[in-house]
Amino acid sequence: MKPLIQKVEALDNGYFVRVEWEDGSESCYPCVWLRDNCQCPNCFLRSAGARKMIFEDLDVNIVVKEVTLPDREKISITWPDKHSSEYEAEWLKKRCFSEKARAEMREDLFLPEQQYWGSELELPTMSFEEVIYNDESAYKWLCTLKKVGIVLLTGAAARQGELVKLGHRVGFLRLTFYGPTWQVQDKADANNVAYTSGKLCFHTDYPVLQHPPGVQFLHCIKQTSAGGESEVVDGFHVCNKLKKQNPQAYEILSSTAVDYTDTGIDFCEFAVQCKQRIIDVDARGKPVRINYNNPTRDTVFDIPVEKVRPFYAALKEFDDLLNSTENKLTYKMKPGDVVTFDNWRVLHGRQSYPAGAGLTRHLEGAYADWDVVMSRLRLLRKRLLKRD
Repeated sequence: MKPLIQKVEALDNGYFVRVEWEDGSESCYPCVWLRDNCQCPNCFLRSAGARKMIFEDLDVNIVVKEVTLPDREKISITWPDKHSSEYEAEWLKKRCFSEKARAEMREDLFLPEQQYWGSELELPTMSFEEVIYNDESAYKWLCTLKKVGIVLLTGAAARQGELVKLGHRVGFLRLTFYGPTWQVQDKADANNVAYTSGKLCFHTDYPVLQHPPGVQFLHCIKQTSAGGESEVVDGFHVCNKLKKQNPQAYEILSSTAVDYTDTGIDFCEFAVQCKQRIIDVDARGKPVRINYNNPTRDTVFDIPVEKVRPFYAALKEFDDLLNSTENKLTYKMKPGDVVTFDNWRVLHGRQSYPAGAGLTRHLEGAYADWDVVMSRLRLLRKRLLKRD
């Protein structure tokens, strides 16, 4: 049911507008915010969903001249310069400044809920073809990817190019120095440790970029009979354990800028440098991105000498937790499997496999940004759930 307004009035000498709802609840709106978000054609371009009003024209000390209730589904405001604005009840209710309403809006826009896991995880599995061609399956895939951090898609063709379809499904793939897609296989004179048959320790991809790719796709085209098992670990789950077990180590890893480097030739020639904290946190100290890739961690380390050893001790404790049997999940991909995972949260690795004269193991990889993935998720939700 649409919310209905019982009463509206100006408060605090006109600096605020208070709305009393039919259900008895109240919402209070600052007038500067109301004027900034006037929905009239002069102030708002509806076809683009964008504000037309120029910020330099906004009076941050503005007060209402008059506020009325034309009907119970909207309010009307007249401003001191005689400009008029109308606000729909449903629009206002969604944008209420109460903690409850703001939490609901965060949930609606960003789906922040996360399900942490360890070795007990039953890998979420879906059909590749259904995700490509069925909106409900695609929506379920993306919701699970956001919540759990990893989903295995099965039944793709065992040939190159399948990830391009997945890229088109979400929008488009992320181009990097290794190309729009890249081939993970044992190569002579490899320009990346992934292109060898050796063990790959737990890592996130591309912390050497200022904005690392948010989502990674890995498609198994050929699999070795011996070795080559994949390993994954929930980095946020491990971060929470570290913070509880050793708060000082957590503080070091979330505050120390680590140098990363990557140079070579692939899609084009590159020489990349970046500084990243191993654990990126938000204002509340909650982990939001892991930036850990031991092979590309630079020999340059731009911190005071006395802080070097404590950093290594903290990183060793974090790495030990990553590799703990209770935290990591091991599985073996087969041809046609596509593992999709959150590269900001899930660290991945691989057990070694025997090097041979011919090609024994072949995975194709690709990236997508979370902005692109979340855009598709919102569009699918709007279409399926008929949401505004």
